[in-house]
Amino acid sequence: MHDQPRKPIMAAVSAMLLTSITLLSACGQKNAAGPASEASPTTIKANEEMGKSLALDDQQDFEDARHGLIARPEGKILGPAGEVLIDFDAWKFIEGPAPATVNPSLWRHAKLNAQIGLFKVTDGIYQLRGFDIANMSIIEGKSGWIIIDPLTSRESAASALAFARKHLGDKPVSAIIFTHSHADHFGGALGIITPEEVASRKLPVIAPDGFMEEATSENILVGTAMARRSSYQFGKDLERSARGLVDTGLGKGVAYGSIGVLQPNQLITQSTQDLVVDGVSFVFHNVPGAEAPSELTFVIPEKKAYAGAEILAQTMHNLLPVRGAKARDAQRWSNYLEQALVHSADADVYFGQHNWPVWGHARIAEFITKQRDVYQYTHDQTVRLINAGFTPYEIADKIKLPKSLETYFGARGYYGDLRHNVKAVYQFYLGAYDGNPANLNRLPPQESAKHYLELFGGADKAISAAQAAFDKGDYRWTAELLNHVVFADSNNQKAKELLARTYEQMGYAAEASTWRNSYLTAANELRNGPPKKGVNRASMIEMLSQTPIERFLEAMAAGLDGAAAEGKDFKVNLVLTDSKESYVLWIENAVLHHKKAEPAKDANATLSLTKPIFIKMMAGTAGVKDTLFSDDLKVDGSRIDLVRFFGLIDKTPGTFAIVTK
Repeated sequence: MHDQPRKPIMAAVSAMLLTSITLLSACGQKNAAGPASEASPTTIKANEEMGKSLALDDQQDFEDARHGLIARPEGKILGPAGEVLIDFDAWKFIEGPAPATVNPSLWRHAKLNAQIGLFKVTDGIYQLRGFDIANMSIIEGKSGWIIIDPLTSRESAASALAFARKHLGDKPVSAIIFTHSHADHFGGALGIITPEEVASRKLPVIAPDGFMEEATSENILVGTAMARRSSYQFGKDLERSARGLVDTGLGKGVAYGSIGVLQPNQLITQSTQDLVVDGVSFVFHNVPGAEAPSELTFVIPEKKAYAGAEILAQTMHNLLPVRGAKARDAQRWSNYLEQALVHSADADVYFGQHNWPVWGHARIAEFITKQRDVYQYTHDQTVRLINAGFTPYEIADKIKLPKSLETYFGARGYYGDLRHNVKAVYQFYLGAYDGNPANLNRLPPQESAKHYLELFGGADKAISAAQAAFDKGDYRWTAELLNHVVFADSNNQKAKELLARTYEQMGYAAEASTWRNSYLTAANELRNGPPKKGVNRASMIEMLSQTPIERFLEAMAAGLDGAAAEGKDFKVNLVLTDSKESYVLWIENAVLHHKKAEPAKDANATLSLTKPIFIKMMAGTAGVKDTLFSDDLKVDGSRIDLVRFFGLIDKTPGTFAIVTK
């Protein structure tokens, strides 16, 4: 029987499911830019000293970044609603010497990443750089183009391929290779080719073992928080200027468009696996569990080319992204790079899926060796100091790279950062707790902030002390003081403005783009508040349609309000009528369980719908016609119990405050 009306049920279901869907994209709409500060004398001096400590005028990287240029794009890449995803002209301000508001080492790196266009890597291998945060590589096969990593969005990938065809020839796509399970390397697949064409032409779609599981599961459980934090890491809402976003470390910016994925039809399951793809011989190497849970590198012997995917980049990478993720294994990463020295032994060129290539065997070996030793040194020295009894923040202030690594530009912290990576190694082995019982049951920051203000003698005295520290250029202490004031009273405008100015100075001096973007985004939100909207889930419909239902049910369980669910014993059947799948969901001991099973006869209610409607509801795009009046959805049993059941799931929009509470 069809229950009427169904609007309360659909509202509850849709709102609940919105909490489970996020991906790489950051949340929010662009805030109005606040009045950015000038660089202070302390910041100017720090940047000048940084500039003197490095050979910033070394031109080798610039020669490599410009090498093989065929053409530069102009104009913009637009999204489905006409919004600007990529503006190729937005980076024209990055020229000349470093301004006072940008770390000169980061400015140099930003200039290198601003070498945007279509490039010839070697005969039969090309790259498109600057169309997204990642590179799309193209290999000329016997019958068409073999595409490596089709960027983040349908729009950026389609634009990149069209640009390549304009200059290289209008050949068909003959294969797709995904190097790993991060969305900026597969999200644009449907801008390259459709699943129907893959099936009809029997085209290979190649990926490392475990790719689909990792690609569709990453960020589902804690995606709301990760997406919110990624807006800090990537500087999504910052203006493109010398006082805002200049780079992301891996590339210029992310194209936050329509995200999809293609199902691989050929997996690389062995540690080393030979495969001929459209007449080109590849030697694939699986490298899971370091930079990504599922990842591969490869060699093309006939072209003497080694592709390092993302275990290599022209920067120290993250062992733990500031947006959040599981801590990565530094020792395993270093071991893979030791193997890479063997895999690349005959290579004349290295190319990766971020930044620019390296030519010449000796230089390739040096590049890989330096990267290998950065991760191993970070690992070993952190473990040494762990065993000496030091805590994460102490270790982060103690460890310095040796000169041989510190002065090598390809291993400097433009994306990752040594101080943050040290904490990742600590967390990997010992967790976040530092062993001090004072930290076993600390007060929440809002509560401790109030006590600190009482100790200071009130907010005015704390602000006065912070101003004195700011005037001395002691920005770390200034930020710590003001953080207490703002957490105790988020309406204290004087404290918020001084803290914003402090974060700006810290951002202006930061070499890591991720730290700069985080500081400057924090300053922006102190002045303008957090974003008004969360993730645009409509852009992920194509991606979500490939996600197993179990991932969303797990996210539902993680969204259950345990306190509100105490004593409740609801049971609900979920039936997907088109795929013939059915699940039983029930609450027991304030825990939401699920199992794949026939509908339970004693369920409070049964929700029957098609998978496309289910996906639209999860993305928040299902309108009245899609739900209330659809023949593809029906409710049997107690409407009231169904609403109560779904009402126990938290509805988090992903716009929570970070620098204020």
